[in-house]
Amino acid sequence: MAIISRGFAGRRSAAEAKLPPGQYLTTDFPVLSAGPTPHVSLDRWEFTIDDGSNVLKRWDWKSFRELLSESITVDIHCVTRWSKLGTSWEGVSLDVLLADVRTELPYAMFRSYGDYTTNLPLKDVMNKQAWIAFKFNGADLEPEHGGPARLLVPHLYLWKSAKWVKGMTLMPHDKPGFWESLGYHIYGDPWQEQRYSGE
Repeated sequence: MAIISRGFAGRRSAAEAKLPPGQYLTTDFPVLSAGPTPHVSLDRWEFTIDDGSNVLKRWDWKSFRELLSESITVDIHCVTRWSKLGTSWEGVSLDVLLADVRTELPYAMFRSYGDYTTNLPLKDVMNKQAWIAFKFNGADLEPEHGGPARLLVPHLYLWKSAKWVKGMTLMPHDKPGFWESLGYHIYGDPWQEQRYSGE
């Protein structure tokens, strides 16, 4: 009688145990983008929240940086199968940005400089689940990683964490953003391996 089952490869390390299925660890921070990197000057950067008809809130860089920010340490997972554990960021929680916004609209489309978009249920950006991040590892966020500011939604695949973010539009119904309209999953949960439509 065999003591070890066929295919048994030993115990996973503690780091590997934190990985969603199909992911591998990297110490790098690979740069993947749908198009060229926009370089947004701070004097023309802004972030707005609208309901499709009216601007509900608007911040320029100065007023945005005056908001309460926090340090966040999270694991991130890319749909291309790499994961990076324990990444350190600084940003403003979406709870802070949405604090005075009264809405019954359950979805949001995040918009970026460079015309990238991604959709999210509003409940997925509330309750300390999402931030507009402007620092990585204690330094200003580099343009290739989404600087000056990017959305950070670590519980979903990283394409949902829109780089170069400039606003969000509240919506009554979910609809696909850029990658979702090209066949990526409408939600993108790495623990469910929701990479593509139909998964």
